[in-house]
Amino acid sequence: MRKPLPYHVIDEIFARFQAAEPTPEGELEHVNAYTLVVAVALSAQATDAGVNKATRALFAKVTTPQQMLDLGEDGLIEHIKTIGLYRNKAKNVLKMSRILVDEYGGEVPCSRAALESLPGVGRKTANVVLNMWWKHPAQAVDTHIFRVGNRTGIAPGKDVVAVERAIEDNVPAPYQLHAHHWMILHGRYVCVARKPKCPACLIRDLCPFEEKTE
Repeated sequence: MRKPLPYHVIDEIFARFQAAEPTPEGELEHVNAYTLVVAVALSAQATDAGVNKATRALFAKVTTPQQMLDLGEDGLIEHIKTIGLYRNKAKNVLKMSRILVDEYGGEVPCSRAALESLPGVGRKTANVVLNMWWKHPAQAVDTHIFRVGNRTGIAPGKDVVAVERAIEDNVPAPYQLHAHHWMILHGRYVCVARKPKCPACLIRDLCPFEEKTE
């Protein structure tokens, strides 16, 4: 496994990311904390673009857990049937909505443990919600961030939790809030899996990846 880059190199990497995109944002559309939780839960094994296409009409009329319960499973499926694993996801969204109504007064809790206790919500989903809605410097590691973290040496780790910890440990504090957004965007559009776009990379000269493309 690659060693973490030196502090001054990581600092320079994130200074460049910040200069290029001062306030990066997640690409999932939402109107409040509840719709964000739903959108992130639906995004597992699906693209953000596909989820956004499916949820625009849904979120135009459903913005609370009670409204989702009123819509019902069949109504929800009608909106999200273009998303992979939609039947199981619909069941989880309804179960989650029932718990939010019964145990949290219809409000989305703002601790990682409470969020992770909800059906269909894992650590990554909880971290996305904590970061995007409550501006907590939580690091939501997906396949893009895992690849970028290991390929560049910004945050090497054998699994997603190790990469999450490495980001928290290695990235300077001023960049923590947006770190996972910069890394996911870099992995999604530049440092792609099969043929990274190294000629267009902002950090090409700082990256130790041996198999750079020309």
